[in-house]
Amino acid sequence: MTWFNRLKLAGGILLVVVIVMACTVVFNQRQHRALSTSATIVAQNYPVGTDYGGIVTRQYVEVGDDVAVGDPLFDVRSLQLQRDIASGQVADPVLAASVAGDGTSTIVATVDGTVREVAVPQGGFAQAGSVLATVDQDASLFVEAEFLLSARDYARITEGSHVELLLPNQSVLGGDVAGIDVETAEGQALSTLRITSADLSQRAATGLFQAGTPVQATLQLRDDGPLAGVGDALRDLLQKVGL
Repeated sequence: MTWFNRLKLAGGILLVVVIVMACTVVFNQRQHRALSTSATIVAQNYPVGTDYGGIVTRQYVEVGDDVAVGDPLFDVRSLQLQRDIASGQVADPVLAASVAGDGTSTIVATVDGTVREVAVPQGGFAQAGSVLATVDQDASLFVEAEFLLSARDYARITEGSHVELLLPNQSVLGGDVAGIDVETAEGQALSTLRITSADLSQRAATGLFQAGTPVQATLQLRDDGPLAGVGDALRDLLQKVGL
């Protein structure tokens, strides 16, 4: 064999080794990641209710409106409240002072946020203790994501694991696992993760960044070594063939 052919053989072997190494790295990266089966932006929400039943005589807000603490949301006229104040059964002087002579009280927002739902619109009757509306609080957004994992991959999740969040506009946010719930489904671990993100939690709950926005979450599993993925795949293959 000439030196030229020897060099060609060495170059070919080196090329094969490089390709195998690159494929191994790519394979391991895929083995270290898991895609969510579903993921949604969620906000901490607060119900707006009334202790006294009555007619909603005025509605100040609509779904999607931004509100601040103290903003009026509804006027509710309650004859029972009017009678309780007149008979002295309402001991709270602040509440009594905020009620008009015809028994109308104004329900105000207790958090900064966005009106998510109006349960009793103007003209409707609100039962005592019922919810009139729901407000998504600002700076409280997080993501809930579901993953269907093998038992081995479930064991590779830890609180603080990194997650990439792909938004509908194709922008990507970084996040971390803050909570894990799991149940068994068809022999696999159906895992529900609470994912927090500094880029998400500080935003107002409006537009693209509001409760209900679908996202795609890519979970980074714990790295058990450069050849762990290959080893796991080989063991799975041996189990399938009964060895």
